[in-house]
Amino acid sequence: MPAAFPLFLTLTGQTALIVGGGELALRKARLVAGPDAGGRGARLVVVAPEVHPDLAALAAEVRLRPFTANDLDGATLVFAAGEDEEEAARVAALARDRGLLVNVPDRPAQSTFIMPAIVDRGPITVAISTGGTSPVLARRLRARIEAALEPGLGRLATFLDGFRAAVRAVKSDETARRRFWERVIDGPVAQRFLAGDEAGARDQLVKVLNTSDDAAEGGSVALVGAGPGDPDLLTLRALRVLQNADVVVHDKLVDDRILDYVRRDARRVYVGKSKSCHTVSQDEINALLVREARAGHRVVRLKGGDPFVFGRGGEEMVVLRAAGVAVELVPGITAAAGCAAATGIPLTHRGLAQGITLVTAHGAAGTQGGSAEPALDWTALARLDHTLAIYMGLSKAGLVAERLIAAGKAPTTPAALVENGTRPDQALVVGTLAGLADLAAGRAGPALILVGEVVTLADPAKIATDVFTRIPVSDRAADTTPNTGFKAAI
Repeated sequence: MPAAFPLFLTLTGQTALIVGGGELALRKARLVAGPDAGGRGARLVVVAPEVHPDLAALAAEVRLRPFTANDLDGATLVFAAGEDEEEAARVAALARDRGLLVNVPDRPAQSTFIMPAIVDRGPITVAISTGGTSPVLARRLRARIEAALEPGLGRLATFLDGFRAAVRAVKSDETARRRFWERVIDGPVAQRFLAGDEAGARDQLVKVLNTSDDAAEGGSVALVGAGPGDPDLLTLRALRVLQNADVVVHDKLVDDRILDYVRRDARRVYVGKSKSCHTVSQDEINALLVREARAGHRVVRLKGGDPFVFGRGGEEMVVLRAAGVAVELVPGITAAAGCAAATGIPLTHRGLAQGITLVTAHGAAGTQGGSAEPALDWTALARLDHTLAIYMGLSKAGLVAERLIAAGKAPTTPAALVENGTRPDQALVVGTLAGLADLAAGRAGPALILVGEVVTLADPAKIATDVFTRIPVSDRAADTTPNTGFKAAI
């Protein structure tokens, strides 16, 4: 079934033709019939040799006979809801030939529209569709959403509609109007109304309307961590901030699926960087954030992982504070935590690793747009009984291995490289520290390197390439015993 585009039709005064007179036809009729039946106000015409009494009661006209092509005259939409499948297919074909909207229950391929599962909080309507693939799943989703929505939301929408003209007269700017309504809906006005205090809600709304606080609110910047890639790892706080943003300044590492959560009318500014290709400098990004905030916009600086773990979020925070811009910090799941969980590698584990050290292999800017060797204490890193999580180390994997081994780290120390961690195209390759350069060969990244005995606990089902020999888990004394069978493949 091709992807469907959701639309809401105004059916008041329109004719809905229902071909069929049984229970199935009755269910469809109740959805589109007049308001007294809980429907959407359509004028119902029913055609069938026999018609259920309840269906006849809903109809404006009943034709007790078989369907003919002339019955389509004047109809806006058609339901082929009889029990005869051949007749339903014929009705659908004739309706399609005339360009009419037609629905054949449980036959999405023959239909030009599909009836969604509906959550009705009139005038608020939530429609859920699976494209005809699973009506039962759509009904289950409707039940979940219905349970989450307050019963009074429809009345609240009607209440707020009564103030739209007044708000438009007072708030001439579109951004100011949107922020006003956000304060009303997220604040005490809506709370009082839904609690049954309509008079109190009205007084509070008038008070907010007459308070000129848009200028005082000003702009702001939220430094938001988008996590390692999987949208399901986005925090609820990050989601809330994204949906309230006027401008989203985002990096290359932010998954497109996460950007789908951004409000559709928000501006998106791409400032992505890759190795030796910085399309926008950090100074330009800082200036952009200050400029947009001073223009009164709510800005989200969206970064992969966590802004404060090798994300230069601290630098941006300092600049924004110095400029007098309000800053909100929204942490994200950093790559080490996300990639470890996605591959079944514990970052710490009793008997294997007493801690974790996060480092970057990306040093200060070097010649020809590259980066210099990172200023790390390799001796300390080699000596620590820690898991090493190495960020931005793909191009320097060989150098990292060389420095650690020279500092005393065993060449046979287990190592893993996780490319595109937590994403659908994630790849986990495992081996030894001595072969780290081979693990990185041909990889495009982004990638995280993990070095330490905890790599022996990686989920075998997640491993794309295994370049060492290991003792089977069943032959090991206990899960906490290091796998001493790790040896470089020769």
